[in-house]
Amino acid sequence: MLRGMRWLLRIVLLLATLAAGGTFIPRPLIAPVKASSAEAIHRILLLSGSIHTDIAIPLDEETRAAFSFLDEPDFPLGHQNAEWLVIGWGGRAFYLETPTWAELKPLPVLRALTIDRSVLHVDLAGHIAEPQSDVTAFDIGDDELARLREFIADSFVRNAGAIAPIPDAGYGEIDRFFEAKGYFNALFGCNTWTAAALRSAGLRTGLWNPLPQSLRLSVDVYN
Repeated sequence: MLRGMRWLLRIVLLLATLAAGGTFIPRPLIAPVKASSAEAIHRILLLSGSIHTDIAIPLDEETRAAFSFLDEPDFPLGHQNAEWLVIGWGGRAFYLETPTWAELKPLPVLRALTIDRSVLHVDLAGHIAEPQSDVTAFDIGDDELARLREFIADSFVRNAGAIAPIPDAGYGEIDRFFEAKGYFNALFGCNTWTAAALRSAGLRTGLWNPLPQSLRLSVDVYN
């Protein structure tokens, strides 16, 4: 019993050390040199929940063109009130089967703690008020936004060039789920994907950010 408690304490201390290191060791280690002529004219948002993060990118003409493969009558990218394209990546079972905490089930939790296939969740949003505790904004340039769009678009699974929607999957009338590249687990999950997406846009994150709290802290520190 005592030996078991010691091992549990060691594991907890190891995870705490890894989480602290993952937050306060920056990635990339050296801040990228930005061209002095590059204007930060595009605003992107990091949207944080208790365990999950999404990215919102502005629905300008270039974004609508880059994601034209999503445009359809039930997902109108050109809607006059749509200002943001909101994207999140996560584990298939947990993401699809847990729209609210009240619907939490054992099997999706088990899949999330082990390994699961991944999906992308896309949604449209109107005005998002700032400031909010769960909204972190960044201003980036043309090239950075183009790389972010490319990173997100490349995360979709494609069959003969076509994306793979998941039938009858969504939390509301507009949002959609799609098959995504990669596999999900609790250590390298939705928030590490979000961190990688932010890095593609020229931002710095922590070395390892499995939780929204550590990701928000690291981007605040290094950007």
